Amino acid sequence: MDRACAVMSDERIRVLLAKVGLDGHDRGLRVIARILRDGGCEVIYGGLRQTPQMIAATVMQEDVDVVGLSMHNGAHLTLAPDVIAALTEAGLDTPVIVGGIIPSHDLAAMKAAGITSVFGPGASNDEVLAAITSAARR
Repeated sequence: MDRACAVMSDERIRVLLAKVGLDGHDRGLRVIARILRDGGCEVIYGGLRQTPQMIAATVMQEDVDVVGLSMHNGAHLTLAPDVIAALTEAGLDTPVIVGGIIPSHDLAAMKAAGITSVFGPGASNDEVLAAITSAARR
């Protein structure tokens, strides 16, 4: 696999991966963590049951370049914008990428809420790495 994510200004891109809310399904998030790691990113695994405020605090503490959220609970139109709001309230402009089960009719609302990219099942490793790299460089 190309180490597409490896370098941004001589530093590895730092990505926080987390599940927000009560969703306990994290297999996909762990797969993405390995893809990003193998692609050269530094992955901070935030884990399950994070609040938007916890995510914002971790972004600040860990100097994160991109936030990756996994959503499988149907609350993507509520929780993803809440994460954007928590980041904004903390004075951060960190891009947020969402992956999971997102109906196609919700994509426009996700983009309007400030989500940088949205990926569903079947997204390729290269697509994910390219989105992370692009988001980190914006």
